[in-house]
Parts: sequence; C-alpha cells; structure tokens
Amino acid sequence: MPQGEAGSRLRNPWWLRAAIALILITAAAVIWVTNAWLTERFSETTRVRQELRSALYIGNLRSELQRTAVVPLLLARDPALIGSLNGNDYSTTSARLIAAQKDINVASIRLLDASGRVVGATDRLMIGSNEVMRPYFVEAMRSRDTVFSVSQNAAGANEFVYSRAVVADGKALGVIAVAADLLRLERSWASISDAVAVLDSSGTIILTTESRWRGLTLPEALQVRSAPSAIERAYQVTADWTNMPPDAYVGGRAVMQTESRVPFRGWRMVSFATYDSIRERVNAVLATEIMGFAILLAATFYILSRRERFKSAAVMRESADLRALNSRLKAEISERVRVQRELRVAEQTMQQSSKLAALGEMSAGVSHELNQPLAAMKTYLAGARLLLQRGRSEEAMSSFQRIDDLVDRMGAITRQLKSYARKGGEAVEPVDLRASVSAALTMMEPQLRGSTIRVSNNIPREKIMVLADRVRLEQVIINLLRNAVDAVKSQRDPMIDLTVSAGSRAHVSVRDNGPGVADLEKLFEPFWTTKKPGEGTGLGLAISSGIVSDFGGRLTAHNEAGGGAVFEVELPLFEPGTRQSKSDPTDGTNLAAE
Repeated sequence: MPQGEAGSRLRNPWWLRAAIALILITAAAVIWVTNAWLTERFSETTRVRQELRSALYIGNLRSELQRTAVVPLLLARDPALIGSLNGNDYSTTSARLIAAQKDINVASIRLLDASGRVVGATDRLMIGSNEVMRPYFVEAMRSRDTVFSVSQNAAGANEFVYSRAVVADGKALGVIAVAADLLRLERSWASISDAVAVLDSSGTIILTTESRWRGLTLPEALQVRSAPSAIERAYQVTADWTNMPPDAYVGGRAVMQTESRVPFRGWRMVSFATYDSIRERVNAVLATEIMGFAILLAATFYILSRRERFKSAAVMRESADLRALNSRLKAEISERVRVQRELRVAEQTMQQSSKLAALGEMSAGVSHELNQPLAAMKTYLAGARLLLQRGRSEEAMSSFQRIDDLVDRMGAITRQLKSYARKGGEAVEPVDLRASVSAALTMMEPQLRGSTIRVSNNIPREKIMVLADRVRLEQVIINLLRNAVDAVKSQRDPMIDLTVSAGSRAHVSVRDNGPGVADLEKLFEPFWTTKKPGEGTGLGLAISSGIVSDFGGRLTAHNEAGGGAVFEVELPLFEPGTRQSKSDPTDGTNLAAE
C-alpha cells in the first residue's frame, strides 16, 4: 500500500467520513422536519390570532350597524323635520341634520320629500337631486319601516343606508336616510390586517381593504393579480416552497384564509394573513439549527446534545408565552363584556335622569312665565284702587282692561306649556317686530315707571316683519328687559338702550351699563343664575334661547369694553309666500307649541 494513501486514511478514518455524512443527513432531516413542524405550529397560531381579530372586527361592524339602525326611527319622529315636510320650509333642515350627524357620528344623513327629491342633507351638494329610483327610497316608502340597503354613490363607493318613511297622520311625507360610516372601519382594518373582505348573502364583496375587489365575488377577486416579473416569480417560488400550501394569493404573496360568519343578513367576513411573520420565526429557528450543526461538525456530539437542550428550553419558553398570551386574551374579552354591560346600565340611568330633569325644568318654567303677568296685574290693581278712590272711574276702567289683556296673555302662556313636552306643530305667523317690542315695553312700564332707570329706544318707522309667535317673542324681549333692569339696579346712573334694526336679518339688541356677565359660557345653561336664591330660577335665558331657535334665529350675548352687557336677538326676515302659519287640527286654534 502506498505510504500517501495510508496516511490519508489515518487522517480521514471511515468513521469520521461516516460521522460527517451522518451529521449532514441528520442536519438535512432535522431542518426539514423542524421547518414543517414550526411552520404548521406558527401557522395555527397565526390562524387563531386571525380568527380572534375577525371576531373583534365583526363586533365593531355589528355595533356600528346597530347604532345606526335606530337613528332613522328617531329622526323620522323629529317634529322639526315633520314640520319642514308639511310646510315645505327647509331653511334650517340641513343645519339640523349636520348637527345630528356630529352628535351620532354617521357618514351622512339625507331628508327626501315624497317625490324623492333631496330637501335636506349633510352634504349640501346633494340638495335638489332626485333619488326616487334609489333602493333606500323605494323600499322605505313601500314598507313604512326601517329598511337597510347597499348601493353605490356617485363616487363609486358602497353606501350602507338605513332609511325610514316620515309619516304624519297616516301619510308618508318623505324618507329619512342615514348612511353608516363603515368605510371608517375599512380604513382601520387596512392599517392592521393584510387583507379583509366582507361579502353579502349573494357572495359579492361590499367592504374590503383591497379597492380592486369591491363589487366582485371572492374567486374573481383572488384572480385579480398584477403580472409579476421573472425575478418576482423566482422569488415567489423560493419563498413559497417552505410554506404550507397557501389558501390564496393576494398582491402576489401567498396567504392563509380564514372565514367567519357575520350575524347580519347572511354576510361573511374573509380575512387573509401572509406567511411573512411565520417565515421570519421559522427562519430564525432554522438559522439557529444550521449554526448548531455547523458547530457539531467541529465539536461532535457533545455540542449536538447541548444544542438540543437549548432547543427544548426554547420550545418550553414559547409554549409558556403562548399560554400567557391566551390567558391575556381571555381576560381582555371578559373585561370587554363587563364594560359593555355596565355601559348599558349607565345609559338606562342617564335616560331616566334626563326625564326627571325635563320635569323639573317644566315646573320651574311655569313659575317663571306666569310671574311677569302676575306682577303687572298686581301693579294695575293697585293703580285702579287709587283711581276709584279718587273718582276717576274711566281711567280705572283702562287699568281693568289691561288686567283683562294680561289674563288673556296668561291663558296663552298656559296653552304654550305643552311645548315643554314636545315641540311639534309650532304655529308661527308674520309679526311686526316693532309691535312686539312696544308691547314688551308696555308690560315693563310699571317696573320702569317707579325706578330711576333711563330707557332709550331706537325703533324705525318701517315695518320689520318676522315669522314668529307674537306672545313667545314678547316673552323673550320682556325677559331681556327684566334682566337688564336687575343688572343696573346698583349703578349710579342706570341706563338701558333698546335698538331694533333690519338688514339681511332682523335684530333686537338690549344694552345696559351694569357690571356685565361673569361667565358667558354658562349663560344659556338651564338653572344657572347669578341672582340670589329666591330671586331667579336660572331658566329665563335658557327658555328664551330655545324660543328664538324655534323661530330660526339665535340669541347671543357679549360684554361691552366700557362695561355693561349686550343681548342680541337675531331673526330671519319674513318673505311673503315662503311659509304659512300652522295650526293645530285638534282644537282649531293656532298654538305656539302644541
């Protein structure tokens, strides 16, 4: 045997070659098995996490739909909207709908008349358009109940609309349509999940994070794939061979697919998760294994046994982490159920408190509204008694006539008390603003006559016509004058300035030289007052603000730089032919708020 061959065999014994081959074969087998096992294990973990996330998405979707479903019922009973449809006056309808949208956080609200024309909308560009052929209008007019429909808007996006007919006296006046803001959920899904799609009962995709899928069936959507380049195809083949067989391809990447049932009209939610996170974790373990086997080639079986111990410890730590994660998820779900239960109880308590507060406000309003005529009647009775004692019977009869007028006024006020229970059917008519101001000054004459207050008024000669209820408008002006009188009581030179003007809108301003208003933010809140206990209820300005709002105007206040406060009533001018006074059909008389 040649000496070189013998030396080579001594340096490379057969058992060493066999050990190396065994290590290589073992390494290949271990890497293959580890890849398959960890891929399956991590895939199952990812699938469970995806199912939990889908359950959360479905809960949010149902919550949004249920919350929006009750809105058309509430708005269809809104007396202001019913009054707008009855009187064809939509001047404040859009503003009311915009305010409602901000409160309830929906996508849009539209009010349609019986012909299908949009007469009020949160999107003012839609006002005047005809939606008579839209499903939400046709189905609402047909069923007279809250209906749900999905349709495409002008931009091509799906609208999820709850609609209901607005019915008064058995007649459908129009339809109120409220669109749920599901696109907000769609955007939140896109920031968390790889791809999510919601299918209706026919299998059509109506919500999805992939804009190209909208309106397609799921098989059609999965076929929409951009043509990959040769490099991308090669990368995809090398990336996918180690994964489990993919359920589908989204955006050129293999994904696993989970499907959940949405308990609403047969909808389904399909979510997709890529294998990237699985591949990263599996590759991390495989890299460690390859490194371990490389060390085994130099350090033999001792390093192999040590690495196996490390591997076992890592698996145990991972199992403990998964168990801890599962426990945290269960605790979070339980906490969410408890919070929702407490929220329902809190909502019921809040509703009951609101009813009690309304009853208290109504009883205090009775005392406040009747106090002015009663005080004036007491003054006129005292004057009439003195006139009769002096033999001036004709002048006394004039005082009795004023008392008779005040009794009629109190009767009108008591008829208006129904407005505290509901706000439908307000009767308004063209009123000369100057006459209302003059009547208010006449009511305040007994109080002003016995004081040192200097009252100046600036009233134009031309008529200023507004659409309002005369008695309620006079109540607002009287309340502002009484507040001004109370504000200047402690002043050395008390003065009140009353101004009536008209431009694009009618204005009545009451200015005093008192100390001003300390807290303008709380000024119009019910039961807030700066007067001493027993001198005021804190309802005057709150009620006055509500009355002016009912007339389509607003009541504002500010402090003057030189001292004093200014209260200003702003009302829309009356334009003949725009609106007729409405009356209550039950008793044949015009009521301020029946």
